[in-house]
Amino acid sequence: MTTSQLSVFFMIIYMLEFLTITGQSSLIIVALGREWVQTQRLPPADMILISLGICRFCQLWSSMLYNFGSHFHPNYNFWYFGIIWEFTNILSFWLTSLLAVFYCVKVSFFSHPIFLWLKWRIVRWVPRLLLGSLLISCVSTIFPATSYYIDIQFIAMKHFPRNSTMLERLEAFLWDFSTLHKVVVLVIPFLLFLASTVLLMALLSRHLKQMKDLHTGCSNSSPEAHSAALRSLAIVLILFTFYFLTVLLSILDVLFNKESWFWAWEAIIYALVSIHSTLLMLSSVKLKRVLKARCWSLEAA
Repeated sequence: MTTSQLSVFFMIIYMLEFLTITGQSSLIIVALGREWVQTQRLPPADMILISLGICRFCQLWSSMLYNFGSHFHPNYNFWYFGIIWEFTNILSFWLTSLLAVFYCVKVSFFSHPIFLWLKWRIVRWVPRLLLGSLLISCVSTIFPATSYYIDIQFIAMKHFPRNSTMLERLEAFLWDFSTLHKVVVLVIPFLLFLASTVLLMALLSRHLKQMKDLHTGCSNSSPEAHSAALRSLAIVLILFTFYFLTVLLSILDVLFNKESWFWAWEAIIYALVSIHSTLLMLSSVKLKRVLKARCWSLEAA
């Protein structure tokens, strides 16, 4: 297959992923939003999930509009869609890390006063933490927005030969600083997610070992549930780590020709997002119930 044929193939894969993730995000928003309206309250974990669903929905649409706009109109700069994607991508990292921290604190068995204090307080803190994640993402997007604007000015000033060397140096400095900024604002929430998930897996593993020692020779469904939870956590950890690495490599612009393999890279990134969204949906009892109801209605039809 030629490069253009490969691009078309991965473009189709990307569009299928777009439809899948749009459906997943819409289901999360509608199902949890309906419960929020009916009961006038929502559990903290579901608050984070619906926020992540809204974020992913906006992230996907901004990605699609930016990618196809840049592909079919390469001479026009769709920087505003790029800014929306930057904001929603940073916010999705913070929301995912917040969900991991919440589960870690709620499930932790430590008797240390700090953990007991956090376990008591974190339920009340979730709305404030969501607002904090939103504000951090807004602040983190200020520099990329400024950078996009300066890039446009640089492109316009390149038509003038005077001070071209100084402009090239300023552009190189801006690119390096912008790359460093993008990496730092993603590394911080990822490390928070990594530490929380690894600690949670360690706690569940220790608790599972204690349960097996206590119930040796007896059939018990609780160890099986803990084992299933551990497997799900391991898969989420691997998927989100791969997602972080693919986004990081895309930011650093290394290991591949971006023009030739752009759509393949986008297909890989959003395949990971789709699988991660599926696992998050299956982790919610309410969303699993909605999925089962939809499946039964489809079978009945």
